[in-house]
Amino acid sequence: MDARSGLKRAAEVPWAAVCLFIAVAFGLAWLIALPLWILESGTPTYDLLSMSLPPIMMFCPAIATLVVILGLRVPRGARRRFVGIWPLPSPQRMAAFTIIAACAPAVLVFTTIGVSAAFGWMTLDLRDFSGFKATLNAPLDESLVVPILVMQIVIIPLAAVLNAIPAFGEEVGWRGWLLSVLQPLGVGPAILISGVLWGLWHAPLTLLGHNLDEPNLTGIVFTTVGFTAWGAVFAWLVIRSGSLWPAALGHGSLDASGGLVFMFADAASPMDLKLVNPVGVSGWIVLAVALLVLVVSGQFKESQQR
Repeated sequence: MDARSGLKRAAEVPWAAVCLFIAVAFGLAWLIALPLWILESGTPTYDLLSMSLPPIMMFCPAIATLVVILGLRVPRGARRRFVGIWPLPSPQRMAAFTIIAACAPAVLVFTTIGVSAAFGWMTLDLRDFSGFKATLNAPLDESLVVPILVMQIVIIPLAAVLNAIPAFGEEVGWRGWLLSVLQPLGVGPAILISGVLWGLWHAPLTLLGHNLDEPNLTGIVFTTVGFTAWGAVFAWLVIRSGSLWPAALGHGSLDASGGLVFMFADAASPMDLKLVNPVGVSGWIVLAVALLVLVVSGQFKESQQR
């Protein structure tokens, strides 16, 4: 693609709407997270808000999507099709991508645990499951530890369905509206830009220590790289299925399985979350391999379903 062609394609992007979308999504996120910046941490009120505000914040991109669609009328028609809400793919295609979206993120997270252990970044405890016991933070009969752990793993797909509700609030913005309006730039640039913005959008919580326990610029950089990679996976689900719903479900599955690293870790051994977290370095490695396979196999060619 020559420079003239590139400029022509860039001119097809409604940049005013993109800027408004970013301003609303980011501005609302900071506004919702503001009480966590003002209140003293460790208080009952802070603890309650730290659990309730992040799910509310997940709907900011959906609100931003409504603003640009209703306010700037971008796009002017076929809006549900544009963001991937409707129509649904064929039943067979929908079933296949529902299964993939519900299970694949958990498989990838398990793989990051294996990578972290292989590189010596974490110590596994597969005998006493001390890490899992620590997450429960309550006395538990030893005979119940493994059954409860297995149950928590088995119900990840169900938890993914429940988590898909707030996850939709994010996906309809990042992988629905924004990914679509950036398509004139090409699939790769659209995925990269939307993914980077998604990662940076988490800054109000990242700077409070969420995800990596790195409330600083390093935390923002690491989470942005990690979320960009996961965003590419969710973008693939949208592109290949022709629907937004598998991406929302996949996002929900990631949220449901992201804490698995703590369940299999040795509670007595320190961990650097920048290395072992699914959005950290181990996640980068696993996702880089997965995305390479998808790219080489031509999986990012846009589906005719959408």
